[in-house]
Amino acid sequence: MTDQSSYTPPKVWTWDSESGGRFAKINRPIAGPTHEKALPRGKHPLQLYSLATPNGVKVTVLLEELLAIGKPAEYDAYTINIGDGDQFGSGFVEINPNSKIPALLDVSTSPPTRIFESGAILVYLAEKFDAFLPSEPSQRAECFSWLFWQMGSAPYLGGGFGHFYAYAPEKWEYPINRYAMEVKRQLDVLDRNLSARRYLCGDDYNISDMANFAWYGALVLSNIYDAQEFLDVASYTNVVRWATEIRERPAVKRGQRVNKVWGPEEERVPERHDASDLD
Repeated sequence: MTDQSSYTPPKVWTWDSESGGRFAKINRPIAGPTHEKALPRGKHPLQLYSLATPNGVKVTVLLEELLAIGKPAEYDAYTINIGDGDQFGSGFVEINPNSKIPALLDVSTSPPTRIFESGAILVYLAEKFDAFLPSEPSQRAECFSWLFWQMGSAPYLGGGFGHFYAYAPEKWEYPINRYAMEVKRQLDVLDRNLSARRYLCGDDYNISDMANFAWYGALVLSNIYDAQEFLDVASYTNVVRWATEIRERPAVKRGQRVNKVWGPEEERVPERHDASDLD
């Protein structure tokens, strides 16, 4: 392990394009497009540009749940391969100036409505189709609280723990310990809440469950970062119970396959334009 005490920060930080480990080629300290590339456009009102990462899965699960209850939420989904830098194409940056997936374009409005940030997309769709978002004020506030809790917590789980435990060029004890402690605290927050509730807000499943399941369900059930044993995720029995129930929902199974370009061939659905693409 490198002696971490040997590093002295410079007075003014400058970017070294060779640093950053696995994602060095796609990380940079500036915004904006790197190349001209128009986005494809399908036949449906909702155009999704995404990848089946936890943040992407949040949206495809909601869209499939909306379709499952009969809402007119048909959509076209196109893969944005972040490993190849697709998120820096000019067309994608027009929809999301932050160059992160997912991004949604609703062409049923005039002018078309762009929505970026996964939490904002969930709220937009839930309000548009009047589903999976409580209408009673206190329950609505509870839903938003858990949704935005996840949005604020995920950087510690993905950008912090995931980076230093799984992706950094070297294993450094201090950042791994720091972020492991925070992730376990987050799991405990969820576990205590779910000890008295079926879902995060009570008896009804909503967008806050979808958002949290995409990250914490993957952590306790799918072994992202190969960290299940390290974090002792099985000890958070209420989180495991909640995540297992959600995983069995047909719409969740469908949504997890959209824009997936890895894993067994039968699970991959790089593009989705019709329900039959998942059958």
